[in-house]
Amino acid sequence: MEIRDMVGTPTGIFEMEVRREGELIQVIQERNLIVAGAANQLSRFLGGDGENRHVSRIGFGVGTTAAAPGDTALTSPVILPIGRTTYPQTGRVRFSWSLPKSEGNDLEITEFGLLCADGTLFARKVREAIHKKPDLSLTGAWTIIF
Repeated sequence: MEIRDMVGTPTGIFEMEVRREGELIQVIQERNLIVAGAANQLSRFLGGDGENRHVSRIGFGVGTTAAAPGDTALTSPVILPIGRTTYPQTGRVRFSWSLPKSEGNDLEITEFGLLCADGTLFARKVREAIHKKPDLSLTGAWTIIF
């Protein structure tokens, strides 16, 4: 029996609200992929090598390739700090984020990623394009479930 058989595979829930001039126009809640880099970060953290292993940023990119376990980066991302980290239930961590009207304008945002402080990609989500204009803001949360 492998350890992965004894402990659940981490999963993620990606939530996003899209607003135009403050008015809610779309709500999204979808599962996402935890990439292989996450396992390396977590194993090193548990082994005592925790410096810069924590999730601290979110990226908004333009890549269109389907998410895969071996993903290591986003394409041409705008990267911003996570707004708030909470622990809503045992075995869950929730990262709240926002992309304000002033950031990422004129991007065709197709991918989202959680990034560790050292730049390692932890999770990635690919979806239909959002053409980011100065009248749009995105807010959301990304919950990782163990």
